[in-house]
Amino acid sequence: MIPAAFDYERAGSVDEAVELLGRDEEARVLAGGHSLLPLMRLRFARPSLLVDIGRLEDLRFVRDDGDRIAIGALSRHADLARDPLLERHCQVLSEAAAHIGDPQVRHRGTVGGSLAHADPASDLGTVLLTLDAELVARGPDGERTIPAASFFTGPFDTALERQEVLTEIRVPKDVKGTYLKLARRAQDWATVGAAAARVDGRVQVGLTSMGATPLRARGVEEAVAAGASPEDAAARTGEGTSPRGDAAASPEYRAHLAQVLVRRALERL
Repeated sequence: MIPAAFDYERAGSVDEAVELLGRDEEARVLAGGHSLLPLMRLRFARPSLLVDIGRLEDLRFVRDDGDRIAIGALSRHADLARDPLLERHCQVLSEAAAHIGDPQVRHRGTVGGSLAHADPASDLGTVLLTLDAELVARGPDGERTIPAASFFTGPFDTALERQEVLTEIRVPKDVKGTYLKLARRAQDWATVGAAAARVDGRVQVGLTSMGATPLRARGVEEAVAAGASPEDAAARTGEGTSPRGDAAASPEYRAHLAQVLVRRALERL
């Protein structure tokens, strides 16, 4: 289907993008386009103005930032998958990025675009939530830092204000973790996913497609902290979740699958 009519502006800087977003209440940011453009073609999204930030190379980086790794919001999934700094210090993120979509999606889609899109079935949001990552946004009032735990507010909804642009993601260094998912087809969205990581000496667990946003499995984390085995800890996976039923899976199947993936992820730590 052909998208509804829209205007197009190419921003030369983040500040210009913020200014352009302020001109139109229905303006949307265009980064890689792999999340937004399919919605536009189906007319689920009908922005009147697209502000293209895809050529802002200063937002494409992965660099050491002391006790954290800073990632530019326009870094491609493929950048994360093969980055040596992430492979050494935060391999769970590079491994998750390597299994997003197909090669075309990984070489065009951006981490910032995926996070701002906030699909409950996407992988990176769960990994970043598990890692207690921080997200940096710039708007008309300057920059602010948003904890991953506060960033996702609902399906396809985030804490970003209308005129804000996501610019950077910060993840901890020297974490051991894993991300497992099951999809109906290769390179598909996760039917269910589970991340587990050791962060500052604690085991933290996140879930994909088990609610309206990425979720932390707090019951599992409490059980691990109390010395429970992976099997016993995984038995608490369903606490606080609300898996939906659709063509991919029933709520009961998602709940069972999540428990299996959490146990396997814990066994890998």
